[in-house]
Amino acid sequence: MPLEIRGLAPLLQVFDMAASIHFYRDVLGLGLITTSQPGEHFHWALLRLTGAELMLNTAYEDDERPPAADPARVAAHGDTALYFGCEDLDGAYRHLREQGFAVSEPVVRPYGMRQLSVTDPDGYQLCLQWPASKETSEQWRTWYGIET
Repeated sequence: MPLEIRGLAPLLQVFDMAASIHFYRDVLGLGLITTSQPGEHFHWALLRLTGAELMLNTAYEDDERPPAADPARVAAHGDTALYFGCEDLDGAYRHLREQGFAVSEPVVRPYGMRQLSVTDPDGYQLCLQWPASKETSEQWRTWYGIET
């Protein structure tokens, strides 16, 4: 019997929770659902936007946090990529540029997805994507169980 999985919420370790909350909540629009403690200072958070969930956890306790992020640790985050479905990639591109992010215009990949890439404050790669054609869109909707 297969597992009945109802969702997925990746956990990312972050250096500066406030900077990460600003990026994911204020720039990308994810809602802050709950945190490890009330107030503005916390070490864990759950964010959500239209079914996509993401957890953030500080990499260091307050008394152990170095003054700056470890460059080797940030470089290792380049191996991690989060892909988000985003139909209005042109609008996302304009929004990210207005927010000061150096992003390139969306491109169509050989496998039929139109994509826009951005890096979060900790060096994690994010890809906003949507099918580039009706055929790819129909396949994508079938894979994800989205009714047309």
